[in-house]
Amino acid sequence: MTTDDDTTGQVSDETVDADERDAKADHQADRGPTADEEAAAERHGDLPAESAEAYKEAIERGADVKGEGQIDL
Repeated sequence: MTTDDDTTGQVSDETVDADERDAKADHQADRGPTADEEAAAERHGDLPAESAEAYKEAIERGADVKGEGQIDL
């Protein structure tokens, strides 16, 4: 395949193979926090109320997304 080919909407065999390998691979969660990381989080305290509001707004905005990356404001 050359860079001049019109490949819009096409997926290469290499991509399909990689996706299939990834789907069959064993997956596991990341490690838990270390004692130092837990202590640092505790020292930090609660997040500001504005952080929670921004998070909720982002969730609500994304809940009705119709297409990839589509966000109507």
